[in-house]
Amino acid sequence: MAAKSASTAPLAGRRIVITRPREQAAEWRAQLEAQGADVIELPLIQVTKHYDKQTLVEIFAELTQYEWLIFTSANGARFFFEEFLKGFDDIRALGLVRIACVGEATADVVRGLHLRVELQPKKANAEELAQAMLERESLDSAKILVVTGNLNRDVLVEKLHEARAIVDTLPIYKTEETDLAKDPVAGDFRSKGADAILFASPSAVQSFFDQAAALKLAAKAKRPLSGSIGATTTAAMKQLGLPVDFEAAQANLGSFVDALLKKL
Repeated sequence: MAAKSASTAPLAGRRIVITRPREQAAEWRAQLEAQGADVIELPLIQVTKHYDKQTLVEIFAELTQYEWLIFTSANGARFFFEEFLKGFDDIRALGLVRIACVGEATADVVRGLHLRVELQPKKANAEELAQAMLERESLDSAKILVVTGNLNRDVLVEKLHEARAIVDTLPIYKTEETDLAKDPVAGDFRSKGADAILFASPSAVQSFFDQAAALKLAAKAKRPLSGSIGATTTAAMKQLGLPVDFEAAQANLGSFVDALLKKL
């Protein structure tokens, strides 16, 4: 089948802002450009590996004692296995632990290592995962490891504790705001605006809110529609008073692009 020309593609002539960390923006850019979009990268956050070495050593030493290993983000899964494979030359060192994931991107990281994802809720949020685990079995005295970042919400761990599980957490990365005040791309956004801006995490929403003055649009700039990848991000937008013009039906890139196409 012949490729669509730029002029006939659905997003031809549309300026679409993505707010992913710079090193994680390539796939988003590729999918949007395939639809003809002019993609503007505003990396509102940066994500880096960050952990306590002693905690990591202790957890890896006891890894086979856990019944469940939970990943709430693709970043957490990726950084965890990077460190795991430095210390172990055989993936079977995980033992019989079962793996649960929030979100398709997270599950993809795990499956990429030829590991089975035992549990993945239909809706990509911590509340849904906790509920799915509780409906599956009793968690009384179950030993569970939750791999997190520095900004992860506590709701999953709280619900597991309420179910009388024994829960350890392993913060393995940190998310920080990126200062865009002097970024030339941000300057282009301020002067011209965009057709839509896509938010994929509460931390990106918070950064956008915190940098409102630095990202303030010029009087004649086009006001973008605001899109959310899912319920958790939508909640953050509403809490900060940002409009939610569209939301992905499923928390993944393909669904997000579909929602964007329908809205524009």
